[in-house]
Amino acid sequence: MAKIERALISLTDKSGIEGFAGELARLDIELLSTGGTAKKLREAGLAVKDVSEFTGFPEMLDGRVKTLHPKVHGGILNQRANREHRQQCAAHGLKNIDLIAVNLYAFEKTIADPNCSLADAIENIDIGGPTMLRAAAKNFHDVTVIVDPADYPQVLQEIKASGNTTLKTRFKLMKKVFALTSVYDTAISRWLEKVDIETNSYFAGE
Repeated sequence: MAKIERALISLTDKSGIEGFAGELARLDIELLSTGGTAKKLREAGLAVKDVSEFTGFPEMLDGRVKTLHPKVHGGILNQRANREHRQQCAAHGLKNIDLIAVNLYAFEKTIADPNCSLADAIENIDIGGPTMLRAAAKNFHDVTVIVDPADYPQVLQEIKASGNTTLKTRFKLMKKVFALTSVYDTAISRWLEKVDIETNSYFAGE
């Protein structure tokens, strides 16, 4: 298994990220990030490349489009042992993204506010985050994906020991992704079932 060379970090829950990212940097792992996460890492003195610089394409549409790009998803999804994948990546200038640390917009926190509007709820439906997580989880043979800060220590321990995580750990982390996205989508669906689009109102009844 090749060593981890590049990590993409984009977090709503940023707890412990300075220490985790700092350790990755000390292991010569390049850090990619977005928005507030990039700002927080730079404030901690870390060198970070914006995803927009990595892709050559700016964040746009009020942040709705920032990680939805072939250079991100090709970097995540390519199978490292697949010769054709390697050739296609080389032809299109795609670089591997070996580690993803992402958590999602706080949809449930948003809708917990009794004054939450439909527009507020919709803007807090994460698109890029689940897409990256599902891509990384699908390619768990090659990519480490983290949704829970509690997993930072084990991931760091394994990278320090061998340059990468074990397949067993990557599979465990992959399962966490699909558990999270399942709960996330269910929360969205259940809330929307209680919205009357004609009156743009939410009712809390069963």
